[in-house]
Amino acid sequence: MAISIQIDRVSREYGPVKALDDVSLDIKAGEFFTLLGSSGCGKSSLLKLIGGFDRQTSGRVAFDGKDVGDLPANKRPVNTVFQSLALFPHMRVAQNVGYGLRLKGLSGASLDTKINDALDLVELSGFGPRDVNLLSGGQRQRQLARALVMEPGILLLDEPLTGLDERLRQQMRDEFGRLHKRTGATFILVTHNQDEALSLSDRMAVMHKGRIEQVDSPARFFEAPANAFVARFVGIDTLLRPERIVSTGGQTEATVGGQTLQVRTQGTVDTAASIIAIRPDRLFVARQGLPHALTLTVVETTFRGLHRDLKLAFADGQTLVIAIEADTDIGQLSTGQQVPVGLKPDAAVLISSAGLPPAG
Repeated sequence: MAISIQIDRVSREYGPVKALDDVSLDIKAGEFFTLLGSSGCGKSSLLKLIGGFDRQTSGRVAFDGKDVGDLPANKRPVNTVFQSLALFPHMRVAQNVGYGLRLKGLSGASLDTKINDALDLVELSGFGPRDVNLLSGGQRQRQLARALVMEPGILLLDEPLTGLDERLRQQMRDEFGRLHKRTGATFILVTHNQDEALSLSDRMAVMHKGRIEQVDSPARFFEAPANAFVARFVGIDTLLRPERIVSTGGQTEATVGGQTLQVRTQGTVDTAASIIAIRPDRLFVARQGLPHALTLTVVETTFRGLHRDLKLAFADGQTLVIAIEADTDIGQLSTGQQVPVGLKPDAAVLISSAGLPPAG
């Protein structure tokens, strides 16, 4: 049965270092939730507290509303898939999968049935007698069956795809999504990989320096990033400092490099501490004479395989990048040439400048 998780004002200190700083978070039962952030942001520290491998300095961790602070790891309805997998090399596949059940006293036909069901779930039917050392990389990753066979209410995934090649990462990414739907358990993934987080998560949290910067559905991180740090972390690299911001009649306009563009705002805006985030997928090279188009100067073009990045500059030197199809004539634009750029609705949003280095 899926279990909900409540993290209430949790901190974890190691001497003068705060790995977690007053973190609060509610994870719904049956949700696929991702903790996303760079190394040292606190995501693995939080996962350890949920799994019972560590204890918070202050605050409360609860499952379905019940405090589990005094419950050791082996008593929690949680299983963890670590990056290293920690498979027993002297055991066959079935012995690895059934290890936890044997510790709980299960044996005979009941044990065999659960092992075979778990192997079937991860598409390793018939692999039970095989030497675990002879499995391919993808097959070894499917040894998460060892965690699933315990039928946990919560499954923790601690960067399980690190070190795999891109094709195998994609394959296992799809596998996690499929298993989540089939098991109905609460999945929590820790990763620094945005693609994994965006493709798998019902919701996700971006963490930085022991704190949560934003919790939202994946799409909302692009529609309304909380601040400059979040925007850059999810790949919105165009962040512009406005010269002026004017709001009239429910609409807001910003001036950048002497040109005006319409921006969307989120609630009350402190214009003195705001920047403009521009979604690259909402920009396009426009036809001459398009109303409200920006006129920018080509700085460089970079070939990216299926597309080219076209880097364009405002008069004040600030730049933005448009991705264009690689086989179009647009990609042959020369440096210094002026180009009209159109913005689709909601292309630009005014956000907090928190996380952006001071202007040089």
